[in-house]
Amino acid sequence: VQLQASGGGLVQPGGSLRLSCAASGTYFTINVMGWYRQAPGKQRELVARMIGSGSTNYADSVKGRFTISRDDAKKTVYLQMDSLKPEDTAVYYCNILYIGEIYWGQGTQVTVSS
Repeated sequence: VQLQASGGGLVQPGGSLRLSCAASGTYFTINVMGWYRQAPGKQRELVARMIGSGSTNYADSVKGRFTISRDDAKKTVYLQMDSLKPEDTAVYYCNILYIGEIYWGQGTQVTVSS
């Protein structure tokens, strides 16, 4: 199983980015798909996750600004990030739970700065 994340970059405060993470090597429905982030000097934290095709969890700091979605046909999870703030700057990692195992993507840098 491999996860390929993309979509990071440099954006000004108040701007938007959309992250994508495509899974390969999976043959059954992925149970949980999500995004974590790690800022310099801080622990990795959950940003958002989707359980099955409906239930979602968001970190309090991103509620109302970020939206997670998934396309099972493409085996892809997305993170739409709006109203970005400098404190959202971090490396973002996608993560899946598949047949009892946890897999991580390689990380994509998001920098919010003017």
